[in-house]
Amino acid sequence: MTKKIAIVGAGALGGYVGGSLAHLGHDVTFIDPWPEQVEAIRAGGLELDGVTPEEKFTVEARALHLTEVQSLARKPVDVAFVAMKSYDTAWATALIAPYLAPQGFVVSLQNCLNEETIAGVVGWGRVVGVVASLISVDLYEVGRIRRTVAKGGDKHTVFRVGEPHGRITPRVEELVGWLRGIDSAKATANLWGERWTKLVQNAMNNPITSATGLSTPACLADPAIRRFSLQVAGEGIRVGQALGYQLEKIRGIEAETMARAAEGDEAALRAVESSLVPKPGANPRGDIQRPSMAQDIQKGRRTEIDFMNGFIARKGAELGLRTPANEKIADLVRRIERGELKPSPSHLGA
Repeated sequence: MTKKIAIVGAGALGGYVGGSLAHLGHDVTFIDPWPEQVEAIRAGGLELDGVTPEEKFTVEARALHLTEVQSLARKPVDVAFVAMKSYDTAWATALIAPYLAPQGFVVSLQNCLNEETIAGVVGWGRVVGVVASLISVDLYEVGRIRRTVAKGGDKHTVFRVGEPHGRITPRVEELVGWLRGIDSAKATANLWGERWTKLVQNAMNNPITSATGLSTPACLADPAIRRFSLQVAGEGIRVGQALGYQLEKIRGIEAETMARAAEGDEAALRAVESSLVPKPGANPRGDIQRPSMAQDIQKGRRTEIDFMNGFIARKGAELGLRTPANEKIADLVRRIERGELKPSPSHLGA
């Protein structure tokens, strides 16, 4: 029997994953607070694009405004992917919770650590996490989403699916099977370590592009900005380790190596920089590659900075660990968000 999937948040990542699942034949319903997005999907479908011609297609799928969610009462949801910003997690989960089937559950398809917030609404037994690692998607126009990096394939596992308790369950294996139709996927017994790893990965990228106005490759190509990004990552790694998380590789680099590089280990720094500095022509869409936070800044929207670098800084303070780079970038992004500053490379230049 075909399972009913709800995507709460038809933005860049939710739209990309939900649209891809619908394209693969799954029963997908989008729910979104942006009226124009819902109407665009209804009128002409959701257009997806990638870095190869095969990744471009338009898919038809059901789309609901927030005021229409009660129509799901007749056909309860088996799997609800919450793909909203972290600050919208609680209400988005509460919105879909009454329409879950008896064995239905909620999947956090988000940045940051939101599983506890979701569990506060539906209970821990109905929460699964999906970490989307090294993926970059952009809702660049209403009803149109593009992926700006190549698929991970056998080089990098993009989707990591796990239970909060760490066991590999049938529902996790089923989700992995679904997501493998989109890109590489695996079940993980280390959801919390994967989550913190992705947090560090985001923290060293999302706010940096937001503060500078540069693309991700341009930030990594600038020596001063790249070194600042490493400081952000090093602090995040040390906080995560102090919290007891087992971190995975960050952008293909061992977390300990990256932390030592940030702390001045010259051999580690050489190894890290040789991996981080973009290779010419490696990404044909590198000039437009910007993470979600930078897209939010461009669109004048609220960012997730307090759930990302601000969160790392708060946890560091609780542990007595200094996090000056995370505090600095968090303050910069907040000021840009409020309109007090404009994005500029000079904010993080030498």
